Amino acid sequence: MTADELITKKDLELFKQELLALLANRPERPKWLKAAEVRKLLGISHGTLQNFRVNGDLPYSKVGGTYFYKAEEVDKMLERGEKKSPKRSKS
Repeated sequence: MTADELITKKDLELFKQELLALLANRPERPKWLKAAEVRKLLGISHGTLQNFRVNGDLPYSKVGGTYFYKAEEVDKMLERGEKKSPKRSKS
């Protein structure tokens, strides 16, 4: 390791400040998503989203005539549906 490759405490402090500035400027994700946003994220139709509601697969809230879904519940649904790729046998 050369002297040019050493990281000083000052370097780390500068990096920390830059990282915190980037995070502060990042747009915050909304806690609740409207149905159209969920359909777009999941790439599903209106009917499929309705089936998720009816079957209890995706919790929701309804205010007036508008359905809202927690972003974290949509994330959980995506994780539950995650499939591992099958291993290919080598011939």
